[in-house]
Amino acid sequence: MKENTKDRIDLILATIPDSPGCYQYFDEKGTIIYVGKAKNLKKRVTSYFNKEHDNNKTRVLVKQIRDIKYIVVDSEEDALLLENNLIKQYRPRYNVLLKDDKTYPSIVVKNEYFPRVFQTRNIVRDGSQYYGPYPSVYTAKVMLQMLKDIYPIRTCKYPLTPETIAQGKYKECLQYHIKRCKAPCIGLQSLEEYMKNVSEIKEILKGNISHIAKILYEKMQQLAVELRFEEAQAIKEKYEIIENYRSKSTVVTPMLHNIDVFSFAENERSAYINFLHIGNGAIVQAHTFEYRKKLDEEKEELLGLGIIEMRKRFESNAREIIVPFDLDLQLEGITFTIPQRGDKKKLLELSEMNVRQYKIDRLKQAEKLNPEQRNTRLLKEIQTQLQLKKLPAHIECFDNSNIQGSDAVAACVVFIMGKPSKKDYRKYIIKTVEGPDDYASMKEVVYRRYKRLKEEGAPLPDLIITDGGKGQMEVVREVIEDELHLEIPITGLAKDKKHRTSEFLYGSPPTSLGLARQSPLFHLLEQMQNEVHRFAITFHKEKRSKRQTASELDQIKGIGEKTKVLLLREYKSVKRIKKASPEELKKLIGEAKVALLKEGLTK
Repeated sequence: MKENTKDRIDLILATIPDSPGCYQYFDEKGTIIYVGKAKNLKKRVTSYFNKEHDNNKTRVLVKQIRDIKYIVVDSEEDALLLENNLIKQYRPRYNVLLKDDKTYPSIVVKNEYFPRVFQTRNIVRDGSQYYGPYPSVYTAKVMLQMLKDIYPIRTCKYPLTPETIAQGKYKECLQYHIKRCKAPCIGLQSLEEYMKNVSEIKEILKGNISHIAKILYEKMQQLAVELRFEEAQAIKEKYEIIENYRSKSTVVTPMLHNIDVFSFAENERSAYINFLHIGNGAIVQAHTFEYRKKLDEEKEELLGLGIIEMRKRFESNAREIIVPFDLDLQLEGITFTIPQRGDKKKLLELSEMNVRQYKIDRLKQAEKLNPEQRNTRLLKEIQTQLQLKKLPAHIECFDNSNIQGSDAVAACVVFIMGKPSKKDYRKYIIKTVEGPDDYASMKEVVYRRYKRLKEEGAPLPDLIITDGGKGQMEVVREVIEDELHLEIPITGLAKDKKHRTSEFLYGSPPTSLGLARQSPLFHLLEQMQNEVHRFAITFHKEKRSKRQTASELDQIKGIGEKTKVLLLREYKSVKRIKKASPEELKKLIGEAKVALLKEGLTK
């Protein structure tokens, strides 16, 4: 930081007030690179410059600051609202990025004669009333369809006025004939009756569904008492539609009304926040969104941003907010609750279930677009589970194969970033071990493998996986640590009685890490174990097959593998080849090789 810039920043830090407000950091081009809010501007802004930051991104941010501006406000709530607006306006490089910035559908009751009710994304300040926004088009359509099933609201775009209706300018449409509209356009429905329906629609859109259901029920009963059964039946049909919708949406007691619920989940790169608005025990609005992290933001800070964003977007005036943990956040007239039991706890658990599912879904979507991302995540999980110093990008797995000690072989397969690297696979014929001794065989192969890599200065793996339990792990450890003096983490994959992968072992003494059998990490490790086993078995079969097909032909100089195959395919055995005439053989392999063959077989 240049001297004159440092002097200017020092001056700002010396004079900045102890008030709540928002601060903005600018780079050398005069671009806003970060916006923040604080209860105490002086303490917060000064903290960026008077201490060493652990987070590398924060250190980079501080190095780029060339100017500071701030706005003083009356309260922390005002600071939060201002911060939210400034981030949206300037989209600074180092602020968390709301990945969910699209326009959501609302339902509008138009400010017009015989108001229309329809779905829209455009907010027009013409006196119309907007409800929502809804988290998806589907949700808005379900609500709109329910309203249309109950109330005969016009869908035409005629500019209705008392004069145009009286003059008979319009004609009834199909909606009238299928009884979805009462044709106010030609004067068949009064404005008073129509507006009464609109009034009830507004109550439903506000979330007061139970209130409307109660009114309809009482009206139905009254009509029945007056023996007006046809009218009572029409009201009953509306009542049943509303009750059906309400039963599907109610999650807790209807006594819980006008409450916001927030829950939080995160990973290294993103924070996920779920928002539910509860009216009369039902979920009126629900939405989950994602923030992309830029600095080392605390979860309390991120959830605070999310609360302000969602309450503003969905125009919530709830006086109680249910949250999963304490927040250093004060909003005027708002109570924050961390429930421990009961219906409010049930609401929080429902929100948490949704935010967890959203996090999983986002991860799956990202991994489908970029499959390598999945393997990186699983390798990081291995790194965390084993507390490794570095990501196990290079993993090597070993397995032995023999039948009662005969044709003993071993195999090493290599995985780079979770994928098989077949060009690096290696086969080993056991040379120093007699009889079926898996421990001794493993010891020989591991010693040969890493002694050579050490001598050649070749890259060593970040992790070794043995196909076996504690005994195999100890044998490998003795070679790696005691004999070769190398530092390579060692794990074991043990199998159960049905020869299925059952345990992932690590440590000294080895202990099971208890991975869930259905987890993606377990499947990756199982894939590695199956691959090394397949490779070892294949090599063993090849070696055994060669030994079993060995014959006198192998000892004859000039008779190669192809000639041998031709002869055995034609005559099936060496005995028959000996009995064959030179003329027959000559047609098959040529005169020169016949001479070599006869000479070799007569020795």
